Amino acid sequence: MTYRNLRLMRGAAAVAAAGLTMTGLAACSGSGTADRSTEMSATGTDDGTTLTMWTRAPLERQARTLTDAYNASHENQVDLEIVPNDDMEGKVGAAATNGELPDLLAGDVVRLPYWVSNGLFTDLTAQIDGLDFADDISRGHVDAGTDIDGNKHTVPFVTDISVMVWNKDLYREAGLDPEQGPTTIAELREQAEAISALDKDGVSGTYYGGNCGGCLVFTWFPSIWASGEEVLSEDGRESLLASDAAQEVYDTYAAMNDAGVVGAGSEEETGATWTAPFSNGKVGVMQYPNTAVYAAKEAGIDVGVGGIPGVDGGRSTFLGGDAMGISRDSEHVDQAWNFLAWMMSDETQLEVVAKNGDVPGRNSLLDNSYAQEDPLALTMNQLVADGRTPVADYFSEAFNAANSPWLTLVRNATFGRTGTVDEDNEAITAVLGQ
Repeated sequence: MTYRNLRLMRGAAAVAAAGLTMTGLAACSGSGTADRSTEMSATGTDDGTTLTMWTRAPLERQARTLTDAYNASHENQVDLEIVPNDDMEGKVGAAATNGELPDLLAGDVVRLPYWVSNGLFTDLTAQIDGLDFADDISRGHVDAGTDIDGNKHTVPFVTDISVMVWNKDLYREAGLDPEQGPTTIAELREQAEAISALDKDGVSGTYYGGNCGGCLVFTWFPSIWASGEEVLSEDGRESLLASDAAQEVYDTYAAMNDAGVVGAGSEEETGATWTAPFSNGKVGVMQYPNTAVYAAKEAGIDVGVGGIPGVDGGRSTFLGGDAMGISRDSEHVDQAWNFLAWMMSDETQLEVVAKNGDVPGRNSLLDNSYAQEDPLALTMNQLVADGRTPVADYFSEAFNAANSPWLTLVRNATFGRTGTVDEDNEAITAVLGQ
């Protein structure tokens, strides 16, 4: 497999960490991927070993559901540590330098290529390819952990996709069809304006993470893909975010800002409270993470869900979330593989993941009995086929980090209207191509 082809791969079934402190992993460079495949059997070993696992805080619910189920049914026990999202990069960098990585390490799919290129994981190519259902595994999370030589290091842990959500009750009040969300970017603006025109106290037409690069990647890239355009070059080293479709997205949000359609606080939103306004019934329509949809439903919102549209139609989604592998520092690789093999099995993907309302990491299991009983879950699972996962070594620095050039571009284009999209896009390329 060439590096070019790896970059071209798209998840057929597959946000955001802060920028990595580069010195953390630079200090451990030279320690290549651990190749210990001969130490692992097909299903691993369950002998009562205690395994350590790190995952970031936004995925705590899914992580605890999986580890609780594993611990209840196995002699091995997983000691789960939940790491604050903003601390994950620094913690991993320090642990990598000191040889103290956990047995099982989960990471954001957009950050994994950098971790893999720095040799933080054990090579799992033989184990992954040896699974009876290897071709059925969601590709995005595997591809994110595949190195330049085609060696595989990770499997899906949590699949998080971006969706369009709307408040059906507010749609009814505004005279909109509660069963039909926006199918174009223009319709997004029209429907948000209709909600805003209700002039209800504290209710806005839409909302977005205007100071959260990861939120904007997760929710705005799909509109560009759905328009038939790309966000990155094939090798992941050039930004294509000054295209006609991208400009149309920026202009639409700038116009909604000017019209007062966007909720107060959006310009300062760092992502910490990004999903709260919709869950509180204060937003008509917006892009949203599927992992937060059920929280909104439990809060009493009658939620509509659909794909994120392009300029003239189409739909797409960002296949995000986290993948998991065995760190190079693990002394229990066979036991750690036992957890990963169990996690990807039919029974776990159905009776733990799907039953919990989450998206399975196996293509053939997306249309399952639990999803059939839940229209929201079925709709979200069906969107996976339209999804993408961008891959670039310096993705987080270019897009997710505080004060990233991508965040500068969006803020200039939608709040400042500076007309500097071309220059700002070049600044993103400069980071990607370093």
